[in-house]
Amino acid sequence: MKRQQHQKRKQNFRRNIIIASVIMIILIATSAYLLANQQNEKKQVKETATTTTSSKQKQDKESKSSEQKITITASGDMLYHDIVYGSAFDGQNYDFSNDYEQITPLVSSADLALGDFEGTINPNRELSGYPIFNAPEAVIPSIKNAGYDALDLAHNHILDTGIEGLVYTATAFQKAGIDTFGVNVPNDDILVKEINGIKVAILGFSYGFNGIEESISQADYDRYLNDLNMDHVKEKIQTAEKIADLTVVMPQSGVEYSLEPTEEQQTKYRQMVDYGADIIFGGHPHVAEPTEIIEKDGAKKFIIYSMGNLLSNQRYETLENYWTERGVIMEVEVTKKNNQTTLTNVQAHPTWVSREPIDRTFLGYPAYDYQVFLAEDYLSGGKYADTVSEEKRQRIETAYHEMMDLLNIQW
Repeated sequence: MKRQQHQKRKQNFRRNIIIASVIMIILIATSAYLLANQQNEKKQVKETATTTTSSKQKQDKESKSSEQKITITASGDMLYHDIVYGSAFDGQNYDFSNDYEQITPLVSSADLALGDFEGTINPNRELSGYPIFNAPEAVIPSIKNAGYDALDLAHNHILDTGIEGLVYTATAFQKAGIDTFGVNVPNDDILVKEINGIKVAILGFSYGFNGIEESISQADYDRYLNDLNMDHVKEKIQTAEKIADLTVVMPQSGVEYSLEPTEEQQTKYRQMVDYGADIIFGGHPHVAEPTEIIEKDGAKKFIIYSMGNLLSNQRYETLENYWTERGVIMEVEVTKKNNQTTLTNVQAHPTWVSREPIDRTFLGYPAYDYQVFLAEDYLSGGKYADTVSEEKRQRIETAYHEMMDLLNIQW
């Protein structure tokens, strides 16, 4: 009997052990399942978060890559009077290296820098200043080194040394890597520069050519020149609009030394905007004239009627006119987003021509060191404010403030 009871207890013990083991296995398996499931959920959450972040980064990147920006600068007349190029000659070589040295940082920083070279370069004719402008070819490296990308040759002095001079001038700049516009050399294609995904068409027109056009054939006139015949202007601008995102026009018109645009300038330049132009950089009066903002199709268009002189001998000492020694470099920001190209900012940088005597003469007259100063650098506390006399600094500072008041940019 005792033996049977012992055996029964032994069987019950084994059964309890088995049941406990089964329960333990079930608990372990359940815990493992729950832990694995929790880890999987965390992984899914993490993957979802990573996917969301990656998607957002991609969207941000795509949004950013769909927006392009460029800056365009433009400046006024480069007038090489005989005393200007004569002063640069030491008897053997010409040295124009510091003419634009102080504006080079601004000009070269632009994605597209436009200038206006008024005159010709023709080695087959003698050098001369006013009234027939023919500068030495040595001026080209200094213009190139300043950072200019393209030059307007549509002006009233482009025929000063004939068709030969027109062609040589354009070709010489092009060989140096500077594009030209406003004259049709080598052909009448519109100059288009593509920068950072933005195509910019650039046009130039002149009111006339000092009557010298009467000495050339109609065929040469039609082949090489662009005047301000508004039917011609309209055709050019509308063609430019079809092949570019932005159209810039540099017209030469107005009354010399007038600080206000004529009614004809206002009418024609506004018409250019109606035809599709986005920016009008005017020239010819040898002094600056005001700016104008025009709203068209929900976007701003910019006009400056004249940018004045960049480099010349037209100073107060020669013309008793402070405005002829002043000019302005305009800086325009352009933004392209979702295939829409607009002007997003405009800034003015007034300039001033410095003329300091040097120990040399030219044709018996005193020679000078000519430099174009960026006026903002000579304001009180400016980069070069301490490098000139206080009298000269005050003259530059006055030029700066009077220029900004005249331009009256209402952006």
